[in-house]
Amino acid sequence: MSINTQRLEVLRLHEFKDRPQTTGRMVISGRMSDVCAELDRLAALEMMRSRN
Repeated sequence: MSINTQRLEVLRLHEFKDRPQTTGRMVISGRMSDVCAELDRLAALEMMRSRN
């Protein structure tokens, strides 16, 4: 039995024309459960920012 030890990796890519406040593109890789948890975290962070 092998255990998958792949870690979560989040890459944020900025295009030359992107404004500093924009996210640009993101690449998230890893186990599906970890990727989903990161997306949930980012969505919650965005929601908190939009309320302020």
